[in-house]
Amino acid sequence: MLKQFKELLNTAKHNPKLGGLEIFKYIGPGLLVTVGFIDPGNWASNLAAGAEFGYSLLWMVTLSTIMLIVLQHNVAHLGIASGLCLSEAASEYLKPRYAKGILYSAMLASISTSLAEILGGAIALQMLFNIPIRTGSILILIFVVIMLFTNTYRVIEKWIIAFVSIIGLSFIYELSLVEIDWNTALPAWVTPAFPEGSMVVIMSVLGAVVMPHNLFLHSEVIQSRQWNIQDDKIIKKQLRYEYADTILSMVIGWAINSAMILLAAAAFFRTGTPVTELEQANSLLAPLLGNNASVIFAVALLFAGISSTITSGMAAGSIFAGIYKEPYDIKDSHSRLGVLTSLILAFALIMVVSNPFQGLIYSQMALSVQLPITIFTQVYLTSSSKVMGKYKNSTYTKWLLYVIGGIVTLLNVMLLISFL
Repeated sequence: MLKQFKELLNTAKHNPKLGGLEIFKYIGPGLLVTVGFIDPGNWASNLAAGAEFGYSLLWMVTLSTIMLIVLQHNVAHLGIASGLCLSEAASEYLKPRYAKGILYSAMLASISTSLAEILGGAIALQMLFNIPIRTGSILILIFVVIMLFTNTYRVIEKWIIAFVSIIGLSFIYELSLVEIDWNTALPAWVTPAFPEGSMVVIMSVLGAVVMPHNLFLHSEVIQSRQWNIQDDKIIKKQLRYEYADTILSMVIGWAINSAMILLAAAAFFRTGTPVTELEQANSLLAPLLGNNASVIFAVALLFAGISSTITSGMAAGSIFAGIYKEPYDIKDSHSRLGVLTSLILAFALIMVVSNPFQGLIYSQMALSVQLPITIFTQVYLTSSSKVMGKYKNSTYTKWLLYVIGGIVTLLNVMLLISFL
């Protein structure tokens, strides 16, 4: 028996590498999406949620993340099974007048997204170095354009992973300085609650998590891992690893968003201090937790602003290239034009915005208007056998996506109305 076992070991095909480590080659695209929902808009919503309502709205981060996982997995599914990003698929399979209307509205949403991201980075520079918002916006814009135009996707992906790591470690440090009431916080993650006057904040938390540019971006960057879309085994393997990447990345985003609420609840809700602006939160942290906490908060916001501006620029390039039925390629003129259109027009709007916090609010309103268009376009395309072949949505998946799309749409419309 021992002799037979030795012969089996000698003749069996041996992989010199640990097979389980192969998954790490596929980790990355989801993290680019993650920075989209830990952007400055999320910071404002989460800090308001924790400061005003303590731990009671943590459940909304959980619900939003679950819905986001379903939507992002579905749009990544489109990229893998069809070899097309969302914008390419819309141009290819929808009537031209509909496709162009959808994609031009998505470009407007990407400008709104870039506005919020650049503003967030500029606010962080003001916190750290007392640099005026407009000057800080110029610095963020220049840095992001250099990053996008001089680095390949895989290099940018590594930078983003580093940025997300810094943001996460910053909040771990911040949480170590405060006393969290875990007996109250843990049930709050899974127990829906609607404190009086909380609906606007609840909708803001949701609206800041599910964003249209992330859907376009994920369907594009998932294709950075090359595969043969004619080979079913490779497609199934890619889908399996993508799902793991999406879940891991969204859970990281869930943890960081939750940490923001926990910090605000422990630092501000306990003392009855409302927080309505990012700069206010930064200035209030210093006397409560010390100067280090204030500086680390601003550093984390700076990296969140930079990384989310990079991904919003990439999303705009993908959308604009898709209008011409082309994939995103920073060396291509259409992709470059899309990136520059989004970032420069966003910067121009910042130059005329007198109140940065109001600028963040109005940018979220623009996203609320466009989001339903993107979601229902995605569901239509991923449910089509013409687009997806045998990988189209099942009836159950299709209706689940429509229900999620309906919930997201309703809450975003309510958010829009609340601002009017």
